Amino acid sequence: MMLPLTNEFGDLPPGVYPTTLDELIDYFGSGSEQRQLVTRRLLHIHTLAMRTGYLDRLIVFGSYMTEKPVPNDVDIILVMKDNFRVESCSIETRGLFDHATAQARYGASIFWVRPSLLIEGTIDEFVSYWQIKRDGSKRGIVEVRA
Repeated sequence: MMLPLTNEFGDLPPGVYPTTLDELIDYFGSGSEQRQLVTRRLLHIHTLAMRTGYLDRLIVFGSYMTEKPVPNDVDIILVMKDNFRVESCSIETRGLFDHATAQARYGASIFWVRPSLLIEGTIDEFVSYWQIKRDGSKRGIVEVRA
């Protein structure tokens, strides 16, 4: 599925857009040195998350998903399979699952969830929530299936 054009604010229109990692990088991965650096971080994080063997979806949102020439970082939600356990991760991948460590080590704001951790609602509802910006408006986010 092709990603839609950004709106007048530089955001994707509200929605959760399934895409491939290649399409995401083609669309948002070039431009300033900072954007290219953040893209390399995103690719590295995806590689590490895949190494766990439990990644179900990678959700990307925030300033990276805009026309901002210099995104601050990349915001990611790792949706893991229900049988995922952090304790079983290698030292190399474990840092993805601690927010402060991930920010320091990978320069990314990483959150993670697995279905059984939700008190109510579905994973799709949880993911959809992340469309809401700080000002209360909505923007589009992307979902890369593993």
